[in-house]
Amino acid sequence: MLTLTRKAGQKIRIGDNIEIVVREIRGRQVRLGISAPDGLDVYREELYQQILAEAEAEGGEPRPRERAKPKRKDGER
Repeated sequence: MLTLTRKAGQKIRIGDNIEIVVREIRGRQVRLGISAPDGLDVYREELYQQILAEAEAEGGEPRPRERAKPKRKDGER
């Protein structure tokens, strides 16, 4: 695992299409902004694990993409 140190406003790039920006740091919380291609789903870990668990309970294959995507706030991509 790569571990990086960033300050508010600084960015991390993953390949050519993914950008992660440290938007704000408040105490122990960090707000991140993530820009990714439209076809690439981005989930918080706990939500992704919930999707996998629900799919397993239903006896199906875990497919997070089939779930409705959360609505984005104005200005988010």
